[in-house]
Amino acid sequence: MSKAVFYHAGCPVCVSAEHTVADCLKTPVEKVHLGEVRSRVSEAEKLGVKSVPALVIDGQVFHINHGADLSVLK
Repeated sequence: MSKAVFYHAGCPVCVSAEHTVADCLKTPVEKVHLGEVRSRVSEAEKLGVKSVPALVIDGQVFHINHGADLSVLK
């Protein structure tokens, strides 16, 4: 089974992407609000996430639109 994690910052762009993309996938998606769980910013960064919203599926990063650079969330 694939593993999917949707990283976001809670902004309108992120919430829109969550509803349009993450909620439509057949695979369960772990949703991580990096503004609330800052301890996971480094995890997202190590996976290659540069900005949010971003979806990581099986280690492959898909940047969706552009809400905020990851550096803003540190």
